[in-house]
Amino acid sequence: QVQLVESGGGLVQTGGSLRLSCVASGSIFRITKMDWYRQAPGKQRELVAASTTGGATNYADSLKGRFTISRDNAKNTAYLQMNNLTPEDTAVYYCRADVQTRLGWSNYWGQGTQVTVSS
Repeated sequence: QVQLVESGGGLVQTGGSLRLSCVASGSIFRITKMDWYRQAPGKQRELVAASTTGGATNYADSLKGRFTISRDNAKNTAYLQMNNLTPEDTAVYYCRADVQTRLGWSNYWGQGTQVTVSS
């Protein structure tokens, strides 16, 4: 079984920064993509940033320049550095990963971490 656990969320003022972490654990053979999504109240879940094992990254257009995704493949960990936060960034942030186990490839999600930006 594979688990993704996010951490690093919290309450921050406008203009502040947070760094989220996502650690994958369990019977993992290989991880390819690790992504961050977010879901604000009353809105659909949206992609924030995506990464591959090889280092390729992709961002939502509206977040380019403020958010940075990075990986530590040896630790099966993804990070999301968020700078210059605004109240519009308030959401639950989720980690997602494509993981290979002995049973094959599956898509896994974490439980989410709350980010609240006060004005």
